[in-house]
Amino acid sequence: MSYDEVYSRSLSDPDGFWGEAARSIHWEKPWDRVLDDSNPPFYRWFSGGELNTCYNALDRHVAEGRGDQAALIYDSPVTGAKRTYSFRELTDEVARFAGVLAGLGVTKGDRVIVYMPMVPEAPISMLACARLGAIHSVVFGGFSSKELATRIDDAKPKVIVAGSCGIEPNRVVEYKPLVDQAIELSSHKPEHCVLLQREQGPGTLVADRDLSWEEAMAGAEPHPCVPVAATDPLYILYTSGTTGVPKGVVRDNGGHAVAMHWSMKNVYDMEPGEVFWAASDVGWVVGHSYIVYAPLLYGCTTVVYEGKPVGTPDAGAFWRVISEHKVSVMFTAPTAFRAIKRVDSQGEFLRKYDMSHYRTLFLAGERCDPDTLRWAEEMLEVPVIDHWWQTETGWAIAANCIGIEKLPVKPGSPTKAVPGYDVQILDAEGNEQPSGEFGRIMIKLPLAPGCLPTLWQNDERYRDSYLSSQPGYYLTGDAGLKDEDGYLFIMSRIDDIINVAGHRLSTGGMEEVLSSHADVAECAVIGAADKLKGELPVGMVVLKDGVDRDVQEILEELIALVRAKIGPVAAFKKVTVVERLPKTRSGKILRGTMKRIADGEDYKMPATIDHPAILGEIEEALKGIGYAKRE
Repeated sequence: MSYDEVYSRSLSDPDGFWGEAARSIHWEKPWDRVLDDSNPPFYRWFSGGELNTCYNALDRHVAEGRGDQAALIYDSPVTGAKRTYSFRELTDEVARFAGVLAGLGVTKGDRVIVYMPMVPEAPISMLACARLGAIHSVVFGGFSSKELATRIDDAKPKVIVAGSCGIEPNRVVEYKPLVDQAIELSSHKPEHCVLLQREQGPGTLVADRDLSWEEAMAGAEPHPCVPVAATDPLYILYTSGTTGVPKGVVRDNGGHAVAMHWSMKNVYDMEPGEVFWAASDVGWVVGHSYIVYAPLLYGCTTVVYEGKPVGTPDAGAFWRVISEHKVSVMFTAPTAFRAIKRVDSQGEFLRKYDMSHYRTLFLAGERCDPDTLRWAEEMLEVPVIDHWWQTETGWAIAANCIGIEKLPVKPGSPTKAVPGYDVQILDAEGNEQPSGEFGRIMIKLPLAPGCLPTLWQNDERYRDSYLSSQPGYYLTGDAGLKDEDGYLFIMSRIDDIINVAGHRLSTGGMEEVLSSHADVAECAVIGAADKLKGELPVGMVVLKDGVDRDVQEILEELIALVRAKIGPVAAFKKVTVVERLPKTRSGKILRGTMKRIADGEDYKMPATIDHPAILGEIEEALKGIGYAKRE
């Protein structure tokens, strides 16, 4: 079937479409209804059905004769450690750790916080929770004590599973003191903490509360899988950068398992037994969906990588992993490729490795500028697929679904809506915009399986945050357009649409122009307050390594380029060179924080920022072009 036929059926017959997809999953009890629409806008998938996600990800493959196949490859350039787990070995480890948690009183519906670096014990902990029917909440290792404490108070975990430390290329980050301080700060006190002791930075155990992973596992009895309702929560994932009470995105068991399994073939064109690598972290949604659950549910081998795209040890780090472990498909953020491009724009490191097994690169997390996409295509000589999704959806909203039909790539577009998602471009009054017209990107309810059914214990906040702006629609928070071929262009967050003397302009469009300049590695454009025109665009660019031209000359070229491509209406006259851009640890550029700095406003240090010192550098750069002045 063609993409158009598959997509059309997914919207006209969701019960038949997803009911058919669900037959690839093992059910303890079949569902009563595929789509339960009895309580809109709170739609549920596979109500009445029972299953266990861990059984589907592990035990099922062993039972079907795939026990000796590699399930998980651990590769840690920061420690030099490597290990491969077969499906049988991983099942045994997970069953034993489920026994540890059960011995600590964890039962179906209890919460467990996982605060771990990128080590095999992180996915083992997650799968062990799923095995018991407990709800895991993974908090990115290294998050501050205050942020961890807010999540402890919201999720109220019975147990915390933590690593003693995380390892960066140039330092060891002690996790255990952060855990201890978070428990001290929180009102809710977890009963136990299981600590994975790492030799690079062991932690101190608190008597009567803490126990070491190694000792706990030594005496553990394996625990069987506990069936749960399809509509029961599998995990809670708190959205990054939240202030006050964090938003806990809930993921259910049934719809999630079906969507993850379906996506591996239809979006990524994988076959069971192949190696899939999502170069992310289990603390983010990409890590949940495409390091842990989707590859294992589908019977693929997944890679847990403890390293960086550059610096561990060099800009060939990704190519080594792909070559050594025979990776077929890789998924990472555009920011990782911009980092590689900046250091090795000619691909010298790439030529050192055998990439013959590698066939597709998928990018998501930030909009992929056409220049980075073209560079990756030229270097890798494989298709480069930009796709778009969110923490809340858990998997792609728009993608080139190459397992159905590979559509032509349009640089700057994540292609078309994925089957199951009715994506529309609406104006402020809720009218659908014609082709090529800019507007709010909305998804008509119901959302596809695997998307959030609500927020943790807060239906009202779910409704207010996502469903109240247009009845019957989910607000993505992004703005863009749909062209005459139905291709989506996600230009910016709704907050990043700037109003220049009454003209609504996309900062994403200006970034696309700046990034096309031969000397620019990456860039960001923000709208800074202006008394005359309301807002004016301000650009910040990072130059490629080795560029030694006159900076003023480059800046003048950039201004002229925006004027030529977008027009004088953009009023683009302010741009500066910076050493680096402030980002979250998942690679998203902190444009909102930079805008507050430019406007001379107070700002809160984002919890997810990678290097806090960058904000001081940005402030100085903005002062140099007349901004960041406090009243």
